[in-house]
Amino acid sequence: MEEYDVVVLGGSAAGLTAAITVRRFNPDKKILIIRREDNVLIPCGIPYIFGTVGSPEKNLVPDAVLGKNNIELLIGEAIKINRENKTVETDKGDTVKYDKLIIATGSDPMVPPIKGAEKENIYTVKKDDKYLASLLLEVDRSRDMIIIGGGFIGMEFADECKKNRDLNVSVIEMLPHCLMLVFDEDFCKQGEELIKGRGVNLITNERVEEITGDSRVDGVRLSSGKTVKADLLLIGIGVKPNIGIAEDSGIVINEKGSIKVDRYMKTNDENIFACGDCCEKISFFNKKPVNLMLASIATNEARIAGANLYETNRSNEGAIGTYSTVIGDTALARSGMSISGAKDSGYDIIVGMAEGPNCHPGSMPGSSNLKVSLIFEKGTGIIIGGQLIGAKSGGELINLISGCIYKKMTADDIATFQMGTHPALTASPVAYQMSNAAEMAVKELRL
Repeated sequence: MEEYDVVVLGGSAAGLTAAITVRRFNPDKKILIIRREDNVLIPCGIPYIFGTVGSPEKNLVPDAVLGKNNIELLIGEAIKINRENKTVETDKGDTVKYDKLIIATGSDPMVPPIKGAEKENIYTVKKDDKYLASLLLEVDRSRDMIIIGGGFIGMEFADECKKNRDLNVSVIEMLPHCLMLVFDEDFCKQGEELIKGRGVNLITNERVEEITGDSRVDGVRLSSGKTVKADLLLIGIGVKPNIGIAEDSGIVINEKGSIKVDRYMKTNDENIFACGDCCEKISFFNKKPVNLMLASIATNEARIAGANLYETNRSNEGAIGTYSTVIGDTALARSGMSISGAKDSGYDIIVGMAEGPNCHPGSMPGSSNLKVSLIFEKGTGIIIGGQLIGAKSGGELINLISGCIYKKMTADDIATFQMGTHPALTASPVAYQMSNAAEMAVKELRL
């Protein structure tokens, strides 16, 4: 039986980052990753396999990073944790012993209980390169594709699958608008217009009641009675935590079906930590459990877990929730609370908004409009959220907004922070969207 100081279950974003962090904090430890996949996909890059990138092979995390960090790899699915003996068994008959264990088993796609979901040519978003290669072949030879779910994954798949193909793509969403779980209504509407402008058909306020066809899908029947034809169907409604091995070993699971951890990412077993989609997420704002599964959150948790195995170095302050996507050349992003979410949570808020070119002057090549909305708590003036739409540079600006939220900056702080600007790289210092949106909020706060 091979013995290791640290064993990590899972080799995707959370598992890999956790193992590398352990190495940085503990140069002399013997570290092993056990993962079920032969190859690890970049999770957020999966939709782009079907258009921009072109194949699963171009969306892989290279294993060279393991050798560079002196981390060993065992391919196989971990099926049993023996906490008393401190061992892990795999489906291939391997047994390894650990001193410290990190569970980063991720998540699996959800499949709703729809009649006919067992038919052929129905896919989910699995993190498996061979499975996605078969889906790519089907996309290339299909004529009518339906995507169930109008969130980020559904919209990105729709945009990418439509590229360079004579393919009819329809997105079916049960809420009144696509992207509605993330953005306020005006941003959702703008996003919908963008995707429709790229030739995608959107069907909202509709639920799929049945998937029709004999052995193979030929369409769906909606709650309104309307039917939509399809020879390919993709279900992209979200994921559920992969907690089976943890639950079987007696690790505590919370009410949302995730591995319960403390602020140091430790489970109820002092030698077992967890991070990523499989583990509990606590809101940055109210410290209550939330359903937020993002690679950025997973790696944040992994850096905390990996640093805390042998002594406490970091703590988890909770998930802010920072999202971004792009439709064509237009970025949409949010960090923290939306306007509707803040109001639903009982916040009294002030909103500041500003927009303008992301370069200066606006006649600079590549210049594009960028609209920024910042949300502050009335009274304290502390930022609790932000949304933006426009130039692709917004993908980095939303991270700055997240940093402001994390540090609980006020509208005055943001209005007066010192930025660096350049005509080809940023908005004008006079019209810098972050500062001006904050100034608009300051004006309201002073009334």
